Amino acid sequence: MQNYKQQFKGKKITIMGLGLLGRGIGYTKFLAECGADLIVTDLKTEEQLATSVKALGKFSNIKFVLGEHRLEDFKGRDMIMKAAGVPLDSIYIEEARKNNIPIEMDVSLFAKCAPGVMLIGVTGTRGKSMTTTLIYEILKANEKFLKKSIYVGGNLRGVATLPLLKKVKSGDILVCELDSWQLQGFGEAGISPHISIFTTFMPDHMNYYKDSMEKYFEDKANIFKYQNKDDILVVRPGMKNFINKKDLNSKLLVVNPKLVSDWKFSTPGIHQRENLTCAVKVAEILNIPEAKIKKAVSSFKDLEGRLQLLRVYKGIKIYNDNNATTPEATISGIEALKGTNKNIILICGGADKKLSLEDFVKVVNKNCKAVVMIPGTGTTNLITNYELKMKNEVGENLNDIVKKALSQAKKGDTILFSPAFASFGMFNNEYERNDLFMKIIKRLK
Repeated sequence: MQNYKQQFKGKKITIMGLGLLGRGIGYTKFLAECGADLIVTDLKTEEQLATSVKALGKFSNIKFVLGEHRLEDFKGRDMIMKAAGVPLDSIYIEEARKNNIPIEMDVSLFAKCAPGVMLIGVTGTRGKSMTTTLIYEILKANEKFLKKSIYVGGNLRGVATLPLLKKVKSGDILVCELDSWQLQGFGEAGISPHISIFTTFMPDHMNYYKDSMEKYFEDKANIFKYQNKDDILVVRPGMKNFINKKDLNSKLLVVNPKLVSDWKFSTPGIHQRENLTCAVKVAEILNIPEAKIKKAVSSFKDLEGRLQLLRVYKGIKIYNDNNATTPEATISGIEALKGTNKNIILICGGADKKLSLEDFVKVVNKNCKAVVMIPGTGTTNLITNYELKMKNEVGENLNDIVKKALSQAKKGDTILFSPAFASFGMFNNEYERNDLFMKIIKRLK
């Protein structure tokens, strides 16, 4: 966008939460290049953030305050850039509000700075990454037809959205994955995407939301709350009961997965067909012909960490469903892969999210021949308070866990890596867990 640098040049901005995943680095670097006066503050230490700090080392207009937050850094500033996951009751955000300092987030700030760009936003407890990627792939394959440039952003690994201001022009389209935290920024700004997709709503992040599904939905609902009559909300069938039409100013479209039941699509599972239907509906809204949509869908490859067929090893199918971080997500994976016999060896476990495991245990007992678990508080809860009726054991590390799973498997079986719990404890984040699992499987001989 024209003059984007002028919007930030000389502005005093505190960036709260740099992180290790690359998104914080991306927008911090962008703001530094624009000439902003930056304070970067994070509870992680300089040692923990060494790679992130090094990536920003050349900028003299960045001051780092690491291992702590200070109230003084939330006074006398023009803007606070808040990372995802900052507590709802943060005393530092409260201090900024007390001083009438705007609170911004990556994607919502981009949207405010680029009002001429069409925003397609996707949220949901499960399914948002797959749906976002499908929409992007279909639209990107049809850029010439649309006569617009297509970009992707939001809550995708290592992707910062704000730097896209350097590339986009009015009329372009941004497809973005939006978790509940990113949508807090949309609530602050009082805006919603032009086309919104809400895939699913189920318990998650209850540690953060202090067991309040209402607060969780309140953040999620920002994806449609500020839409107008010209905007559209697309939902999977199970979502229609969550949407009160009285609260809706836009048009509501409930997708029908039967319409794509015979389409060529590589990823298994009814839930993935529903995600596909949402993506197809968005393409139809943009008047892309069905033949062009089908062509893009047929060439789509499995999405990393989302029921991804990673390898067939000695006749054993190995699936990477790393991003299944709730019991319900793992249930969906098991349901998608189950056969007539108990031929699934499940790798699960990790840090507890304080979510119910009743249905999870029932599905595992019905469909899995063995379970090998990652150590963690969630695993301890599972083996202490529930009965797993098949062979089950806890591994020492991921290498050991994969060896144990392979020892239980024979030709024709399936190993499903679908944690059902958070990654914290043994891993810094779910991406670290994903990368290590993929590395272990790829080097099997």
